Amino acid sequence: MKELQERIRAEGQNLGDGILKIDSLLNHQVDTRLIMRCGEEIARRFRDENVTRILTAEVSGIAPAFATAYALGVPLVYARKVKPVTMYGPVYLETAPSHTKGMEVNLLVSAEFLPANERILIIDDFLASGRTLKGLIRIVRSARSTVVGVACIVEKTFENGRQVLEPFGVRIESLVVITNMEDGRIVFADE
Repeated sequence: MKELQERIRAEGQNLGDGILKIDSLLNHQVDTRLIMRCGEEIARRFRDENVTRILTAEVSGIAPAFATAYALGVPLVYARKVKPVTMYGPVYLETAPSHTKGMEVNLLVSAEFLPANERILIIDDFLASGRTLKGLIRIVRSARSTVVGVACIVEKTFENGRQVLEPFGVRIESLVVITNMEDGRIVFADE
């Protein structure tokens, strides 16, 4: 997605250690028009998959997941990191390391909102190590539903997340692919 790539080039910051700061677009401030267009593009790519529900992880996955769910006209469910008092009954739980937080985080989804036999599209802001997405895939499979695909706003190929997800055999779509962030650069796959 050219517009997204241009915005990352103009506003993104390479903080080193593989961390890309795109806080002005998605991870702190949300450019709602841009993210709605991202959601429309993801919806276009998965329109023939008969998606019945979107799943993401809080917090940064919610905006693009919402935009996609809106475009597809389906519900959005997000995995919480902390169990609120209102979440009771059966719960799906996985853990995943957070690169930006430097610790393991919980991924909790109430079984009430992830019934069996759904066709789930998983969305996240980044595909980096793939471990958060792996946890979400495992949750969907525990719920006896089908993962129709994974969509990410930005993929960093040098962190090998796609290879981590390969054993699951799911379709992966990324709007922007970054192949290198060494020496302060941000290099896109199509360059």
